Amino acid sequence: MAPVSADERNVRTISTAACLIIGDEVLGGKNLKRIEVIADDESEIVEAVRRMSDGYDFVVTRQIRHDDITYQSIAKAFNLPLKLHQETFEKMKLLSKPHPNQPKFDWEVDSPARRAKLRMAELPIDESRDIKKQALFPHDDLWVPVSVVNGNIHILPGIPRLFQRLLEGLKPHILPRLTDPEGKGTHRVLFSTPLPESGVAEYLTTLAAKVEPKGVKVGSYPRWGKDNNTVTLVGRDLDYLESLVDEVEAGIQGMRVTAESDTEEDPKEIKKQATADADKDTAEQAAQKP
Repeated sequence: MAPVSADERNVRTISTAACLIIGDEVLGGKNLKRIEVIADDESEIVEAVRRMSDGYDFVVTRQIRHDDITYQSIAKAFNLPLKLHQETFEKMKLLSKPHPNQPKFDWEVDSPARRAKLRMAELPIDESRDIKKQALFPHDDLWVPVSVVNGNIHILPGIPRLFQRLLEGLKPHILPRLTDPEGKGTHRVLFSTPLPESGVAEYLTTLAAKVEPKGVKVGSYPRWGKDNNTVTLVGRDLDYLESLVDEVEAGIQGMRVTAESDTEEDPKEIKKQATADADKDTAEQAAQKP
């Protein structure tokens, strides 16, 4: 089987995704094939990005700061040089605000500060490919690019606010390639239970084995400091999920809820209030009849 080129990876339909976290942070995520946490170690980064680029259609990672080893390690993984990306540098000059501690900074005069800024504009560049596909600028008011390496490795900044904004900004680039862009193919049913996780574990294990052939995943999520915990069913067959509701409510001595915030209330109180509201509506409708 012939190897897939970077240009092919850059345009093929996205049916899998991965998120590569470089550092000691542990982040949660949903609807990803894999979340991987590794140390700031060049050999680990090289191995991980090669493997994930081969295994997934869309991969996201991030650079912690300007002097970390993310860019150089990912460049090394694909035998690419780190080169000054002129468009990034020009946007940096245009959009960066002067730092109060550097009032005399001059973009045209060599200095430690200027050299540091130049390093921030160095990206892994494949000179055999279109440069426009290797650095994306989702927002006109930000000079920070999303560096795209080997067609499917997307490197974002480590600052959470910037990471989130740039990831959101990638939507126009990736939505046309998604197999299920609106997520309509997957359904999630939430339940609230007053029982501890140990009290529902045996039932949920049995339930998981029962529904696994139907492609349904069963989840149990303790809510620390709360009186109730959350149980979820996730699958593509909504009718089948709905058919399980009564059984699950009985098995966990809880009830279905519409949002995770509802699990903060006692399921019995929620059901009691729902019944009272229904009775009130019925009484009001009866009173309106001639």
